[in-house]
Amino acid sequence: MRWVFRLFTLLLFMLAAAAGAVYFVARSSLPDTDSLDVRVGRPLVAPVEIIRDRHAVPHIRAASRDDTAFGLGYVHAQDRLWQMEINRRIAAGRLAEAFGPDVLETDKFLRTLGIRRQAAASFAALKPETQTYLQAYADGVNAFLSARRGLLPPEFLAFDITPEPWVPADSLGWLKMMAWDLSGNWGSEFARLGLARRLTRPQIEEFFPPYPGDAPISLADLSGLYRQVAAAINIDRLAASLPPQPPEGIGSNNWVIGGRHTVTGAPLLANDPHLGLSSPSLWYFAHMASPHGDVVGATLPGIPGVILGRNNFIAWGFTNTGPDTQDIYIERIAPDNPAHYITPTGSAAFTERVETIKVRGRGNVDITVRETRHGPVISDVYDRAGKLLDSGYVLSFAWTALRDDDTTADAIVGMDTVGNWPAFVDNFRRYVTPQQNIVYADRNGNIGFLAPGLIPVRKPDNDLKGLAPAPGWDDRYDWAGFIPYEDLPRSYNPSSGMVVTANNKIVPDSYPFFLTSEWAEPYRARRIEHLLKERSVHSVESFKQIQGDVVSLMAADLLPLMLAAPLKTAPQNPEITNGRDLLTGWDGTMAAGRPEPLIFAAWYRELTRLVLADELGDAFTSLWRFRPLLMKNILSDTGGQARWCHNVATGRQTTCADLISEALDLALSDLKARYGSDLGRWRWGDAHYADAQHRPFSRVPVLKSLFEVSIPTPGDAYTVDVGRSDPADETAPYANRHAPSLRAIYDLADLNRSQFILSTGQSGHPLSPYYRDQAAAWADVQYIPISANPAEYEAGASGRLILSRR
Repeated sequence: MRWVFRLFTLLLFMLAAAAGAVYFVARSSLPDTDSLDVRVGRPLVAPVEIIRDRHAVPHIRAASRDDTAFGLGYVHAQDRLWQMEINRRIAAGRLAEAFGPDVLETDKFLRTLGIRRQAAASFAALKPETQTYLQAYADGVNAFLSARRGLLPPEFLAFDITPEPWVPADSLGWLKMMAWDLSGNWGSEFARLGLARRLTRPQIEEFFPPYPGDAPISLADLSGLYRQVAAAINIDRLAASLPPQPPEGIGSNNWVIGGRHTVTGAPLLANDPHLGLSSPSLWYFAHMASPHGDVVGATLPGIPGVILGRNNFIAWGFTNTGPDTQDIYIERIAPDNPAHYITPTGSAAFTERVETIKVRGRGNVDITVRETRHGPVISDVYDRAGKLLDSGYVLSFAWTALRDDDTTADAIVGMDTVGNWPAFVDNFRRYVTPQQNIVYADRNGNIGFLAPGLIPVRKPDNDLKGLAPAPGWDDRYDWAGFIPYEDLPRSYNPSSGMVVTANNKIVPDSYPFFLTSEWAEPYRARRIEHLLKERSVHSVESFKQIQGDVVSLMAADLLPLMLAAPLKTAPQNPEITNGRDLLTGWDGTMAAGRPEPLIFAAWYRELTRLVLADELGDAFTSLWRFRPLLMKNILSDTGGQARWCHNVATGRQTTCADLISEALDLALSDLKARYGSDLGRWRWGDAHYADAQHRPFSRVPVLKSLFEVSIPTPGDAYTVDVGRSDPADETAPYANRHAPSLRAIYDLADLNRSQFILSTGQSGHPLSPYYRDQAAAWADVQYIPISANPAEYEAGASGRLILSRR
């Protein structure tokens, strides 16, 4: 026994020593943020000073604008190098090179789109000053790669990756991928194509209801063609090969009010962009100061410039407009020549190129990418055999971001020097994609709103309106140019003294151009407008309360229809009456510490399954969303839509009341299995935790807790403080995966009093004290100041770097 004890002690000692060695090696990869003599190869006008404040936000002071970009590239690489590596590999379609065959399909799709190729091509269209700014940023990234003394971050060591030098096309590629994340029309077009095999045209139109107050949209009946194409191309398999469709209601909140509505008499502006949660956060705060002035706000690691923020004169914030800038075309292959396709004027040859994808553990994979006059052939992604040729059709993809003249970077880089409304409007003339609702405020008391972007014009006889795949051989469906910049939505000093956008409809019915019919539900916008009008004047503190509001107007809208149904006579759960009673007096507040939000969410989830799964069949899971407008129409029997409650799979004439009662019983059974049998101990926050996943270590159980940031949160998909979950995820159907990626409030009375918060922290290294230090404050809707005043940000500074020429 003595020898067993000694061996066991030795084993524990060895394990502890190994863990200590791993920890030491990992610690050695933390960047040096406190050095007064870092020598770099780039010529600098003067040394660049970088002071990190107590929250690790870098304040970059340089003698030229380009040198601030150099400094930003340096600190981005110090703090977020792995994130930048992953991002550029995504854009370039080079994931399989690092991670193997599991991600090959994603690479195929992105190589087919040609994101990286188009990014490189669009560099030539940019202003010379933007080109030099991008290069200065790339030089900053590469200066860190050359100057670093320690090991690379642990992810590089785990996958044996050495980062290549950064180039401007890497930055432009990620800018295009951000546009992809905010452009989701392709998903609904695919859905319409696939649903044609299962539903009638009226059912499809009901499945995609119009925006409240708008007339239903009736599209041309191409169901025969759609069924033929969907069957031949295997649309379900193709859809599974493509990146996931953006979540329902993807977007953000922003609002601005004029001085007559504030305690200071100066405007206030708020912004919280809703994006997928990740560890580290998508965003990175920075302050850059040069003789051109100061610019403070949120940057994207890999891209130079402040995307959302303020300079010395103005503040601005984005939400997604959600326009229809993507179209899928059904191309007919020429029957006498499979290398050609049919156009309105005859046949034309596909253009082709070969892409070579390196695959870790397998070698190289060559794919042939075909393009038509509309764009790349995306149906080639999953199957490159003769089957597609035999079908007689392929699918091509048109998107405004795939143009060589994408000058969006000009507008992003130009914001640091914009000082007034005319300059603001002129700067965004070069903005292409994705279209954004941008609210504006300046220190002179002006407020405004602009929605810039390149938006296709659909022809008057286009009876599909860009909402469904169109025959590529019919020129009715070709784009007829783009909406003139002067005709894009805008407002300057509106009479109401306020502007609110939350991905809701932003144009009146009289607007002469088609932007989209797929606006997000107006629940958030209505709630924000209500809260703004509740007070005669507002302050930074009242804006914080609005950003933290968790009253769900969607729940308040649907719950009365659900409570009206009688309970089952023989439920599986005796607690069913208690569960419903809890909801009877509930006002829709999605508080983290209460059971009512969880019971409602589970009840509604099961109800959507019971109502829709039988009609959709095997397409249900991929199309499982909250769809409150559709569900409200069904439960209130608008236009006879209660027929969706009949079970078409079994032929049973079930009523909506039957399904509502059954759904509550099923929901309680599911919740008891997950959280125990005591309803009073259930908490929404336990189920609705912020799930900020890390690429790729969230998939490694032993590393997940180290790399992934997770914290209980309130809200739902329709509260101002958004927290979207995925009902189709059977493992964690209530986890919060899409939420405010940051919050910011700008006080134009004193811009140094502006408030910010990230969902994680500034660092991308899990052993850094700044990796997750903002997460608890973010969940509690608290903030940190980021001032451009040296006396304020130097107090308690966490690091100081000086970069100078070798």
